[in-house]
Amino acid sequence: MSNVISILAPIFGLIAFGALTERADWLGANATDVLNRFVVRLALPAELFQITLQVPLHQLDHPGFASAFGLGMTLTFALGWIMCWCRERAHPQRLSAAAIEGLCASYANTSFIGIPVCLNVFGVQSMAAITLSTLLTTCALFAVAIFMIEADQQRKGRRSVVALTGMRALTRNPLIFAPVVGIALNITGFSLPAPGMTFVTLLAGAASPCALLTIGMFLWKTRQGAMVPLAAVLRLTLMKLLLQPFVTLVLAVKVFSMQPLWAHEALILSALPTGTGPFMLARLYRQDADIASRVTLLTTILSIIIVGVLMGISPMANTSSHT
Repeated sequence: MSNVISILAPIFGLIAFGALTERADWLGANATDVLNRFVVRLALPAELFQITLQVPLHQLDHPGFASAFGLGMTLTFALGWIMCWCRERAHPQRLSAAAIEGLCASYANTSFIGIPVCLNVFGVQSMAAITLSTLLTTCALFAVAIFMIEADQQRKGRRSVVALTGMRALTRNPLIFAPVVGIALNITGFSLPAPGMTFVTLLAGAASPCALLTIGMFLWKTRQGAMVPLAAVLRLTLMKLLLQPFVTLVLAVKVFSMQPLWAHEALILSALPTGTGPFMLARLYRQDADIASRVTLLTTILSIIIVGVLMGISPMANTSSHT
């Protein structure tokens, strides 16, 4: 438990510092949106490019893990999406709202929290599971959500035009093409010169702290705003911390018969709190970010208990991996 607290404490610290920054008005009126655009357009794409460029390709050859984690994530996203779609019948951008809530229920913080947690529990061999889960979360899941939001913004046109516009938007979005380029270069054996890699590393390192700072600023700015639907926040929190890991574990053990260590890695990674992705997309596309920011905060707080228990009860931690 103390290990989890020590890992999560800096996250709470950055969120709190963001709130203090906004309270003191150190960065000005539009800082939240500017910082958010910096993360989504520059820093996070650099991080995804770095991951996909440097990952050893043999680490991606684990179809059982990818299937269990990916399906658990997809089914949870679909349920969150459906529940919002049925509830928000009068919402002017119903598809976008459903996409954001689906992300809140299924977007695990596999990089900023997943890396230190898994390295602490399983050791260096867990980087394969971390990489796969990060690619599935930040690339595949993001791509689906972005397509839905882009299509929603073009919904008055013909369906064929909407689909074409949505696909065009995906190809121009740095969150999509950056990891695709990274994988392509990785396959060809290309490596950036040292100065170029240093540039990418410096830019990528700003993604998580800036995103957490932005959440704190937003939470302070909206603390006396419109009432946030508490039922939706609690429902999405339970789906993220309980439903997604349960579904993933069932798939890993009963469907794909994964080896115990890999099954436990899938369980831990799927039980991680909601990352900053849903909030960043909501702010970027000018959707309601209240639910996303509060789900991120609440799941991060409660994950101290959930992840701590899962780390403590497993007899599989710190054992050797079998591929």
